[in-house]
Amino acid sequence: MTSTRSFSSSHSSYQQGRIRLGAVVALLILVGTCVLAWWIMTQPPRIERTVPPEPLPSMVDVISVSASTQAPHLYGFGRVEAEQETMLASRVAGQLERFAPDVVPGQVVEQQAPVAYIDQADLALTLEDAQAQLTNAQALLSLEQAEQQRARSEYESFGRQLSAERRALVLREPQLRQAQAQVIQARVVRDQAALNVERATLVAPWRAMVQARLVGAGSLLSQGTEVVHLVGVEQFWVRASLPGEWTEWLETGSQITLTSRGWSEDATREGTLVSVLPSLEENGLQAQLLIAVNDPLALESDGPALRLGDVLRVSFQPTIQRQLISVPSAALRPGDIVWQVDEENRLRRTPVTLAYRGEDDALIRSGLSAGQRVVTAGLAQPREGQLVRIRRPSDTPDQEGDGS
Repeated sequence: MTSTRSFSSSHSSYQQGRIRLGAVVALLILVGTCVLAWWIMTQPPRIERTVPPEPLPSMVDVISVSASTQAPHLYGFGRVEAEQETMLASRVAGQLERFAPDVVPGQVVEQQAPVAYIDQADLALTLEDAQAQLTNAQALLSLEQAEQQRARSEYESFGRQLSAERRALVLREPQLRQAQAQVIQARVVRDQAALNVERATLVAPWRAMVQARLVGAGSLLSQGTEVVHLVGVEQFWVRASLPGEWTEWLETGSQITLTSRGWSEDATREGTLVSVLPSLEENGLQAQLLIAVNDPLALESDGPALRLGDVLRVSFQPTIQRQLISVPSAALRPGDIVWQVDEENRLRRTPVTLAYRGEDDALIRSGLSAGQRVVTAGLAQPREGQLVRIRRPSDTPDQEGDGS
């Protein structure tokens, strides 16, 4: 009994020792874990330094330039104006009786066609009086001529020679000249009265379109009163503007194509360059051209009609041609600079002299040689000597993005 109690006591002590040892080990593990975690958290991160790869050169588009005999396609805008225009005025005083039936704004009247009629009653009476005065003067001249004949017969029968002055008086030469002058004066008055009767009918000086009636029928007109506004229809002018540096390409007589937004898409009219005006346009200091268009209202031909005040687009190909190099306008940089690529695929800054610059292309007079490669796209901030890659047709945007 005593040995059994002793065995139970020793076994219990053994179990308690194992528990305490396990607790100590667990505590040590916990402490070690905390220490290790603290050490890891307090250590700075270690980044391995690697040498970055060199960036690939920029990829650019280039063209190989060549010289050829050519001229630019010039274009600009102009406004339609009348070549002949008048305010037809009355040349006699009187009451406006009526207008001719076809004198309506927008209608065309032929040359010398009646336009308006002025009352001729007073003018006819004046003409009749003038005719009577002429008849009277002619009668007096006849009487004086008879008197002169009688005086000549008496002088010849007298048988004496007189001085020239006395002889003129005896033969009534002053009276004859006076009678002749009165006939001439009366004839002038008669002709003026007849002309006034003729002028009472206003006629078109040339084939014209009626723009406006300036007075109404029944109006009292004085000499010089404007009655009808007429515009010639044989020819209109287009006053166009072009950049001043393009004047070297202009040549009188060149054929010019005209288009308008108000016409159908394929409708055009042809004009002829009449002259380059000596003055520059105030806004923008552009050169002014005068372009003539025959039959502007298309009365005798097919095509759209021109309207006064309309804005037209003018374009033409100059006959003058020069040996020039053509490049896209996108290749030009501010200051008339282009970038070319040398044999080592490095950029070279090249100043050029322009003969023409348009929206799409430019013509270079000097600064480039045939065969040189000019950059047209792909440059953001180019530098002299910068290495570049030439885009090939097989290069795609994805390949370019991967390479850069």
